[in-house]
Amino acid sequence: MTVTTVRPALDAVRSRQSWSKVTDAAPTRDELIELVSAAGRVADHSSLRPWRVIELRGNDRRTLGRAIAKAEKDDKPSTKPLRAPLLLAVVASYKKSDKVPRWEQEAVASGVAHVLSLLLDEAGWGVLWRTGHYTRSKAVAKAHGLAANEELLGWLYVGGKPERSRPSRRKPVDGRAHLGRMPGSPDAPGELTEWRGAGLGKKAKKAAKKAEKAAKNARS
Repeated sequence: MTVTTVRPALDAVRSRQSWSKVTDAAPTRDELIELVSAAGRVADHSSLRPWRVIELRGNDRRTLGRAIAKAEKDDKPSTKPLRAPLLLAVVASYKKSDKVPRWEQEAVASGVAHVLSLLLDEAGWGVLWRTGHYTRSKAVAKAHGLAANEELLGWLYVGGKPERSRPSRRKPVDGRAHLGRMPGSPDAPGELTEWRGAGLGKKAKKAAKKAEKAAKNARS
């Protein structure tokens, strides 16, 4: 399989942008069901489905605004949830499992959120994933009706894409700075040298330098 064969998906991922401002238009529930069903196809160890999505429209957003205010000990309801006509709360719904740890289940729920945001963007909707320290507050959890085994990962703010507005721009990602080989691999001499100068932190650079030295000794 070549890059050409996955071009549609590749183009969709490359063109995705976050939209901080959206119009009052929003996808219907039937449209959401189709997209959520597709997003649920992410890799899921043991098919636990450790996630769910809560749809917030209309006054639901005001309820959330009051919950956020309570979490932040503010007298006035937060207006943040009113920035989009539709909010999709992504919830990690942990299941009991001897094989799948909690962190892995959270990764699945996060994967659903990312894929769902991509699908919404590709369908023509403006999307922004918002979080905040209050996502784990008792007031916000109660407003969403979360169970003891659930945690909120944030909200996808969804609306129409304004014609005159531009999405949030991101710098392109250089895959060479994030794709490497095991230390000592004979197939990639000098690879760790590229890593050291590719925007890594001090600790990562030190570890890369140490691994490169070990790799050279292994090849000698």
